[in-house]
Amino acid sequence: MVSMEQVGRRGWGWPRTLPAVAVWRVLTVAFALGATVSEAAFKEPIQAPNVIVIVADDLGYGDIGAYGQQHFRTPRLDQFAAEGMRFSQFYAGSSVGTASRGSLLTGLHTGHSRIRGKGKSALASMDTTLGELAKQAEYRTGAIGKWGLGGPGSSGIPTVQGFDVWFGYLDDGSVTNHYPVTLWRNQTNIFWPENSYGKQAKYAPYLFTQAATNFVAQNRRHPFFLYVAFTLPHSPLQSPTDKPYQSKHWPKPQKTLAAMIYRLDRSVGRILDTLKHYQLDEKTIVFFTSDNGPHADEGINPKFFDSTDGLRGHKGDLFEGGIRVPLLARWPGYVKAGATSEHICAAWDLFPTAANLMGIKEFGQIDGISLMPELLRRRQPRHPYLYWESHGESGFAQAIRKGDWKGVRLGQGQPLQLFHLRRDPGETTDVSGRYRRTVRRLERYLSRARTESDDWPISSTPDGWAAPARNRLG
Repeated sequence: MVSMEQVGRRGWGWPRTLPAVAVWRVLTVAFALGATVSEAAFKEPIQAPNVIVIVADDLGYGDIGAYGQQHFRTPRLDQFAAEGMRFSQFYAGSSVGTASRGSLLTGLHTGHSRIRGKGKSALASMDTTLGELAKQAEYRTGAIGKWGLGGPGSSGIPTVQGFDVWFGYLDDGSVTNHYPVTLWRNQTNIFWPENSYGKQAKYAPYLFTQAATNFVAQNRRHPFFLYVAFTLPHSPLQSPTDKPYQSKHWPKPQKTLAAMIYRLDRSVGRILDTLKHYQLDEKTIVFFTSDNGPHADEGINPKFFDSTDGLRGHKGDLFEGGIRVPLLARWPGYVKAGATSEHICAAWDLFPTAANLMGIKEFGQIDGISLMPELLRRRQPRHPYLYWESHGESGFAQAIRKGDWKGVRLGQGQPLQLFHLRRDPGETTDVSGRYRRTVRRLERYLSRARTESDDWPISSTPDGWAAPARNRLG
């Protein structure tokens, strides 16, 4: 039998195969936490898959047909859900994209991560990303689309953080036009004259789709990890056309938004078609999610399409509409088709999940718990709680979920609002006055859920409330 140490040295590289039990032990760190499986769990040996993580930008929980959307169509994502697993209680890393993507790529929630908001910091050399882990496992790595975790010349750029190739927008603030004049390719800023002087010839989402399918084609004979962070349907509201919704009697902003989501849907479909073309379907696991809830920019009303499926709030909020997002996972032959999971999990769980898939069993101290048992229908360890914090224009805010209970604090010194999500998924009624013992319990978790950060400080307030004492990760 192959030892765990041998697996780590080999990088669990495809197309090498391992005995079924050895691979299963690599697949999930959860069994080290107490779950068990018989040695006959798999009759046939399996191969380590390629891993693709696709992240939409400002796509709401209810913006996919598989999650209840009825106003417009998402046929390829609905097919994706039918062929894989749909998670009904998955959360973004943050209510804003920069911090959310940082959480996904480092396995840390926003009480511990280096980037907890927009535009103030970059990943450091000591941070470990999924790209770096994939390189340790001898995977080829690519990042495409929107980065936001370090600008030009910083320690946070993709090619310094473990990615062999990179193409897209480096800064969140540079996504002011889906017809960009410049985009970064590795460490070179490429000029696109076709879009100069206001022209709209090269649509960035199409360029990202082409780059993603090219990466798959070029690396099809070697294990690969591909991270695709699309800019759709983030503002500005731009689409080559409003088809197939041009004739709808909708406000112009909503019509364009629906067309952008349709183009996102088709782009995901093209990536899946490429896998099928090169017979990589059963050799590749694909995840699809969003960085946060739907935006309300440029005249968009998230309630028009019920983009949060009735959940309260939108992008920027720590209520459910701002942080609960879709998660689809597809791995034909291993992830059960048409399955739905109610497991409560978050973006930082994708870090250990992808790491386990790539044969990595040790990756430092993180907040994530691998989802491999859930994907393969085994016993899944649970989080004691999920935690978020935000540092936006309205100041500091916190949220915590433990079981069916959700606590939200809207600002320094403010009381903790309490909601029971099973009875009140729309967070309409604060029941903190009736369940004071539960509030005190959540407050105790909040007091140790975060570490202090020089970039994201919490100062004392006039009423005496101050930041929790510094704590270690864990």
